[in-house]
Amino acid sequence: MGMFGQMKDMYKIQKQAKEIKKELSRLHIEAELEGIVVIINGEQEVIDVKIPEAMRTSPKLEKLLIEAFNKASKKAQSIAADKMKGVMDQMGLNFPGK
Repeated sequence: MGMFGQMKDMYKIQKQAKEIKKELSRLHIEAELEGIVVIINGEQEVIDVKIPEAMRTSPKLEKLLIEAFNKASKKAQSIAADKMKGVMDQMGLNFPGK
C-alpha cells in the first residue's frame, strides 16, 4: 500500500474514532447502589444523581456516592474500550486481554 493509501486509511480510522466519541457522549450509563442512582455519559461526565429522600441525611451518603460514581465510571470505561477495540484493531494495535 502506498503513502496515499495509508493516509486514506488513517483518515478513515480517525473518522470512525470521532463517531464513536459522539456515540459515547450520547450514551447514558446508570449505576445504582442502595437506592442512590448515578447517571454518566460514555465520556464519564455526570448527567444526574438521584438520592432517595430517606438517604439525604444518612452519614453513609458520602461513601455511597463515591462508590456509585466509581461503579458508573468503570461501566463507562468498559463500554468505551469495547467500542474503540474495532478501531484499534484496524490500526494494528491489539492489546493483551481484550
